Amino acid sequence: MKNYKKTKISIIIILLLLLVGGFTLYKYMNSQPKEIIAASFLPDEKDAQKMTKKERLKAAEKEIDETTFTLSIYPEATFENGSSKGSLYIRNEVKNAYPIAVELIENGSGDVIYESGAIQPGYEITEGKLAEKLTKGKYKCTANVSIFDPKTKKYKGQTAAEVTLEVKS
Repeated sequence: MKNYKKTKISIIIILLLLLVGGFTLYKYMNSQPKEIIAASFLPDEKDAQKMTKKERLKAAEKEIDETTFTLSIYPEATFENGSSKGSLYIRNEVKNAYPIAVELIENGSGDVIYESGAIQPGYEITEGKLAEKLTKGKYKCTANVSIFDPKTKKYKGQTAAEVTLEVKS
């Protein structure tokens, strides 16, 4: 009877170990890096301009923390007409550790109507040209902000903000 209990306990312990080992192996296999496609890399710079020395000095007083990310984007963009440069504001704060790229996507059609190119920490965009000509009107858009590793330039994550874009004529 004693051997029967010991055997039963041994079998239960072995089954538990196999269950824990199997779960651990499953988690490990699913945490392996995924294949990266070409679009997952930081694009070339386009409209971004370096912030003024005064703005950089003020922002540099704050310590860079790789665990936080601050996005500065004005919720309204204005263009005189659908093919001219217009006023929009996107800033990658000096205290950010990561370069970004922004795409404005028109909510109704899903079309990408503006692409910022790379914006390094300490750079900002104050004007840009639309990727496609738009007619007069107001457009609800989503600004998809992609975040990239500064060394490998590989995609790290994304955040978004709502923007209203107006074409005046």
